[in-house]
Amino acid sequence: MAHPLSVQLYSVQELIADDRDGVLRRIAESGFGAVEPFRPTADPHGFRKVADDLGLAVSSVHAMDLLGTDTEADAVFEAAAVLGTDLVIVPAGIAHEDFTTAEGLARAADILNTLAERAATHGRQIGYHNHWWEFEPVVQGRHALQVLADLLSPEVFLEIDTYWAAVGGADVPVVLGSLGDRVKALHIKDGPISKDEPHTAVGAGSMPVPAIVGAAPPEAWRIVELDSCATDIMDALALSRRYLSALEATS
Repeated sequence: MAHPLSVQLYSVQELIADDRDGVLRRIAESGFGAVEPFRPTADPHGFRKVADDLGLAVSSVHAMDLLGTDTEADAVFEAAAVLGTDLVIVPAGIAHEDFTTAEGLARAADILNTLAERAATHGRQIGYHNHWWEFEPVVQGRHALQVLADLLSPEVFLEIDTYWAAVGGADVPVVLGSLGDRVKALHIKDGPISKDEPHTAVGAGSMPVPAIVGAAPPEAWRIVELDSCATDIMDALALSRRYLSALEATS
């Protein structure tokens, strides 16, 4: 594994609101080596100091502000630099309807390609994170996200949310194989593969996690995210870390 396992902090958003530093400490103590913030402009200097003290890297950042004004996007890029990551990800915000037609996908690609040009002036890279609505539509005989990938500039990478891809009908290992090195990060989560039911610790649900991990580029970040959880979230994260570490050790 090229990178330490990371946690998308949206998983613990309620806990972080009350005790950010304590939650980061618990994540580090459970064996994770990195985190993925979702509000990077919120005290990036303070966050970086705590993360450094705990030995946590910042794998990447999510930021809805990337689709706001140029000033808001620039603030995200500057915060990412403070946090120590080059990977800045659009987590949502492009109209769902744009993933249902070739014309819409061209519009989505133009948004991301233009943003990537701005990111490059800050020394950062732009990525896109999927949900199910980029996979459910079939355009030109392929999942919409696969068509979008062909329209993106080489500088734009993908963070594949493996769970939502499966919910959208994808054979996730096959999709990862088709996208190749464009995938620089993946969200690994588990559960009943349903839109409306809570997630489980990785390894305790229905996702083919070993096949997914085996199909992903070795250099891609592995990031655990549990949008909701059927059990205690910190326990589920610790179990996920142990499962994935054991899986990597035997692969």
